[in-house]
Amino acid sequence: MIRRILRGDRDAFRELVDAYRQPVFRIAFSVLRSEKDAEDAAQEVFIQIHKSLPDYRSQGFKTWISRIALNKAIDFKRKQNRRREDLYDSEPALLQAPSGEEAPLTRILRQERAEEIKRRMMEMPGGHREVIEAFYFQGKNYEQISAELHVTVKTVESKLYRARMWIRQHWREEEWL
Repeated sequence: MIRRILRGDRDAFRELVDAYRQPVFRIAFSVLRSEKDAEDAAQEVFIQIHKSLPDYRSQGFKTWISRIALNKAIDFKRKQNRRREDLYDSEPALLQAPSGEEAPLTRILRQERAEEIKRRMMEMPGGHREVIEAFYFQGKNYEQISAELHVTVKTVESKLYRARMWIRQHWREEEWL
């Protein structure tokens, strides 16, 4: 059969494919765990066999085919993994930003979230709202807040603690995380 294939006999190659289709598919499937991928890999195996047949040295044909099938399946799997990694690496332009800048979509989402939280903060008692806004939205530290409110740092800590407890009791967790 190999000599006939090497002389260009297409029917002989079809016979080879028919004879080894199932073993090649099983090897590919054992690596890839997907029928479609195993079929694609098996097709590549037979293309490789056709290309490499002139180099075959008449030493265990089934072993030679099995080795090609295993190597092609492993290559196919690596290629899939690289494609997946490339998909993760190639973010849409809206999610990308020049270094040091915030991505446009991230900025928009952050702003919408801050507006929603500020709107919800109107439900809070005034003293709680005041320290939460100063600490989280204006970025002030305890000392700055205490100076502004004319209270001690301990009082600011206490007010922040009570404000956080009020939030935990009155808002669902996904609303403030």
